[in-house]
Amino acid sequence: MKKKDVRSMKLTMQLKSRSYDIILKAGCLANLYQFTNVANRKVFVLTDSGVPAEYAQTVAAQCPDSTVYTIPQGEGSKCLKVYGQVLQAMLAFGMDRKDLLVSVGGGVVGDLGGFCAASYMRGIDFVNCPTTVLSQVDSSIGGKTAIDLGETKNIVGAFWQPKVVLVDFDTLKTLPRRQVVNGLAEALKTGIIGDPQLFALFECEHPEENIEQIVYRSLKFKKKIVEQDEREGSVRACLNFGHTIGHGIEAVRGVRGRRTTGLYHGECVALGMLPMIEDTALLKRTRAIYRTLGLPTRAGANKEKVLAYMQHDKKARGDHITVIKCPGLGCWRADSLPMTELPALLGME
Repeated sequence: MKKKDVRSMKLTMQLKSRSYDIILKAGCLANLYQFTNVANRKVFVLTDSGVPAEYAQTVAAQCPDSTVYTIPQGEGSKCLKVYGQVLQAMLAFGMDRKDLLVSVGGGVVGDLGGFCAASYMRGIDFVNCPTTVLSQVDSSIGGKTAIDLGETKNIVGAFWQPKVVLVDFDTLKTLPRRQVVNGLAEALKTGIIGDPQLFALFECEHPEENIEQIVYRSLKFKKKIVEQDEREGSVRACLNFGHTIGHGIEAVRGVRGRRTTGLYHGECVALGMLPMIEDTALLKRTRAIYRTLGLPTRAGANKEKVLAYMQHDKKARGDHITVIKCPGLGCWRADSLPMTELPALLGME
């Protein structure tokens, strides 16, 4: 991945309950101690087996009393069993309410670590260090923490805001291009519904060369939305654009649980966005970006099975479900659809 000169950037999330900084800078993992107190308390560093070990060690080395705990890579670790194992390890480490949990990894580690921090002793401090494009542009901020229950994603969790988020662009150097593109799909989602300038960053020969600005603009938009609606009572629902169909595709064809082959989350969301774009010119431009990035335009999934998962989506209310549609670049609309209209969205009629 080609990389431009990196600038140091900072955003500050302003919420009713509290505020925290989001630091975007190459090498900032080595400066954790500057942004949060690591002295005179235990620091539990959570990571997974797919993250280069030196990232967690860089964090732990700055903390006088720390331990690194590594979970298996993959969505399968977002489960009750691993959640319980992490809590047991925190207890064995002798942590109390003044101590700190630091997540170093992608969305799985961030979601699981945040939920462990939220529930251990009814809440301890949490720092999030996202190391994938997907987690940097999306899940690293906003306070949503969760684990899966069986086949149902993110159904057990809590809103728990971090003390600080450290977005270290250097951690993206080790990612395969497909993983980079997987994260860029979520950023493209943001551009389509809320930021035409962000969308424009994708309309070039090599969009990944704009990675720092893409991450920054994605987080800037999400920050604005979360500040208006921390607990998804209204406008935060727009961030689900592409996810209703996307989660159905992911359940059938996604890399999830202990399944190691199939489509990644961002690829599924990308597929879920296409039927929700109502402007034909925008749809054509979006498909062109998919071709540039190498994103799929067809799921190749059993539509009956995808439909069955969509009907059990947590956004469903009785015989209706809320979906986010895009009438034009930079806009969105929430529609409550009867379940009977879902087959048409999947092209089943």
